[in-house]
Amino acid sequence: MAVARHKRTAIRRDWWSKTLAGLLLGLGLALAGSGLFAFLTSGGPAAPNKFQVTMWLVAPLWMALLSTCFLFRSGRHAWLWLGGANVLAWVALYACH
Repeated sequence: MAVARHKRTAIRRDWWSKTLAGLLLGLGLALAGSGLFAFLTSGGPAAPNKFQVTMWLVAPLWMALLSTCFLFRSGRHAWLWLGGANVLAWVALYACH
């Protein structure tokens, strides 16, 4: 009985770019999103025990952004969209101060 051999395909070149965009820009966006959560919910960042929720919110946001970065058409689009979202999120966070 012959075993079918599958040809190994290389990782698509834009996946490296998408992965780096998700890792780097996704982390920045997750941190800004966590900060916005702290400032925009009731009680502000000084509310009791809110710091714990704010801290634990970073990881799920970051993983969600890392997972969805592969839905972009190209690595360039991932960098542009996530970069723009980072700028908007950090400006909004600065405005909350």
